[in-house]
Amino acid sequence: MDTGNNFVWFPCTKKYLCTNCSQSIPTFIPKSSSTARVLGCLNPKCGWIHNETSTKSRCQDCSGPNCKQICPPYTILYGSGSTGGLALVETLDISNKKIPNFLVGCSMFSSQQPAGIAGLGRGPASLPSQLGVKRFSYCLVSHKFDDAGKSSNLVLDFKGEKTANLSYTVLQKNPVVAGKNALSVYYYVGLRKITVGGQKVKIPYKYLKPDFNGNGGSIVDSGTTFTYMNRDVFEPVFNAFVKQVKGIPRTESIEKITGLRPCFNISRQEKLSLPELKFHFKGGAEMALPLANYFSIAGETDVICLTMITDSGAFAPELSTGPSIILGNFQMQNFLVEFDVRNEKFGFRQQVCK
Repeated sequence: MDTGNNFVWFPCTKKYLCTNCSQSIPTFIPKSSSTARVLGCLNPKCGWIHNETSTKSRCQDCSGPNCKQICPPYTILYGSGSTGGLALVETLDISNKKIPNFLVGCSMFSSQQPAGIAGLGRGPASLPSQLGVKRFSYCLVSHKFDDAGKSSNLVLDFKGEKTANLSYTVLQKNPVVAGKNALSVYYYVGLRKITVGGQKVKIPYKYLKPDFNGNGGSIVDSGTTFTYMNRDVFEPVFNAFVKQVKGIPRTESIEKITGLRPCFNISRQEKLSLPELKFHFKGGAEMALPLANYFSIAGETDVICLTMITDSGAFAPELSTGPSIILGNFQMQNFLVEFDVRNEKFGFRQQVCK
């Protein structure tokens, strides 16, 4: 489930090749379905996964209603891996609702990916867009249950019923930049301030709002693990924790191994008290994070590290341009979050997800 992605795909064919993947769902065999068919070159949905120029060049010999050329194979690159295959259209049967001609990826190979991805982004190929859903929500269970097989519900709201007791901020307009179509998929939020221990972190304003090249601003991305910050955003946050955490020694050896920082040795702490981290959004909504959402045990049982990253390190996404801040799923544990596209709002409330 990835709000930073615009495509739905799953393992396909008996010869599916998966390197360092999590294979937990059955492989889909298109020939077993009477309604699945390979997407054609002339189908407008081919342009959903390939840019228009690429599609025209690859399908240039395809003209007329009898053209049988298929839509070019796709390859999707993620921060940690990739997937590739052929696009299909299929009838999706979900919650007693059938969606014909649903675009889905039939992946033949993947590297370092889950068993499949449901893209929930803003683009036309995403799950909510194809279903006509204008609001959806989810509640991510604690990362403590990563190996326990626990899961929670994705709620696709067809009725438009209001969710109670949410704090809302307005979704920001996506930057429109030629050649950077990925920016149109993201959910931008107006993160205006970060406080550590109640003190405002000094962050240059230019990183809080996208510029004309699409650089800057903040997005919510369930497909990113740890919250990413541009180095000029991360360093002031890092320094705020280092300055405020007193009497607890740093463990720089673990920082070098994990790529996370700062890390602190808490073995002699009878009662642990660390500065509160809070995100402040446009309109006044505030997200006060529980300690478990921004510090985690790393390397040793008596060392904890800040679970936010910057441009270097093992967990850093491969970004050269784009958002300055990516709010990841580790920070959203035990929060109900709602994406209300109809009213252009992002809502959240803290609760136990189960």
